[in-house]
Amino acid sequence: MFKVVYSSSSKKVWRCLAMFAIKRELKLNNVETSLMRGNAGFKRWVYNFGLDLLTASWSFEDIKTSDSKRIDAIKKVFTQVTMLIPEYAWMKLYPSTVYQSAFIDLKDAFSRWRKGLAEFPKKKSKKKGDSFTLYKTAGIYPLIGEPPLPFTNRVVISAGKLIKLPGLKELRLKERIDFMCSSQTFTVSRTADKWFVAFMLDAQKIPPIIHPIETIGVDLGMKVLATCSDGTFYDMPVTTKKAKTKLGKIQWRNRNKLLGNKKRRIKASNNALKYYTQLAKQHAHIANIRQDTTQKMTTDISRKAAVIRIEDLNVSGMIANHKLASAVSNNCFYEIRRQLTYKQPFYATRVELVDRWFPSSKMCSKCGHIQPMGLSERVYNCGNCGNIQDRDDNASNNLRDAPFDKIRLA
Repeated sequence: MFKVVYSSSSKKVWRCLAMFAIKRELKLNNVETSLMRGNAGFKRWVYNFGLDLLTASWSFEDIKTSDSKRIDAIKKVFTQVTMLIPEYAWMKLYPSTVYQSAFIDLKDAFSRWRKGLAEFPKKKSKKKGDSFTLYKTAGIYPLIGEPPLPFTNRVVISAGKLIKLPGLKELRLKERIDFMCSSQTFTVSRTADKWFVAFMLDAQKIPPIIHPIETIGVDLGMKVLATCSDGTFYDMPVTTKKAKTKLGKIQWRNRNKLLGNKKRRIKASNNALKYYTQLAKQHAHIANIRQDTTQKMTTDISRKAAVIRIEDLNVSGMIANHKLASAVSNNCFYEIRRQLTYKQPFYATRVELVDRWFPSSKMCSKCGHIQPMGLSERVYNCGNCGNIQDRDDNASNNLRDAPFDKIRLA
């Protein structure tokens, strides 16, 4: 539920109490790594199995029913027929919640596609990473017909570097958990050669009530990551450029390796497999730098401002321009907007989008005069009042003072 609180400016700000999650890297040996890969492969197989049968069932036009009911019928076929075939006996080695979560994900994928929120679901592939979900099933029933005891459908996680996943053995963590907590659902995923476990806590984070700044305008740019109307600016670290240069060198040095081709039945060489691992590590390193920078930036802005105004940019259109694509992708425009939006309940902020046709860069923040501005011009020199100001700083002030008819909630 949402509740009204008051900021330092005595204006109402909507907020809610939000739940948060923990993500930790697993410390696995070779046997445990093989087990994780097996669970991920099992889920991938079940997801692709359900996708094939669902699309095949559409050819029977005389059967009219929803996708959800079709998937439920496919699930019965899988459990009562497919799993009993001797060649699929290996499926019994893995927890049942793995395939159950696969059918849940398939339902969600088709629901989003029907609503127009996503593209048609595609088959899962090893190249896009491994992941699977485990959860604690029904709890302990004291007597027949009575409800389960409270919290028996939760896994209690003790403080330390050990975690017990439902259906699997106790695993080690690289970073300790500092407090005792509980959760029901656990998602295990792989990035490059590292495995992580994420779970939601049965706890709530109380957001702050007072913010030093009432309204702040944030202009996302090419040269600078973000410029704020209070005079602060954020930039992507130099390590990103160094990491991208190293990535290019790795790709160039391995340009002649036999990388393999499934369609032509050409197997990848051992050196090519090592190259794939090295390439994935470098991509993950670049992604981690960007994620760390944007997370720290959005958290800092959310802590100091009650109302955050950003421009409603057409990111997909900007990426289509080959001259802007690299800068837009590197500066994570949409990711910054996504982080500011989901952090609203955590910091009691309100994120507002300024209309994309609002001339924030072309208008003078002092007198309101509008004049043409090319992308190469980095200083705004007003032809009316003579105001000379940095281009991004001028735009951030205009976003902060944008009229209400040009603003909508994110």
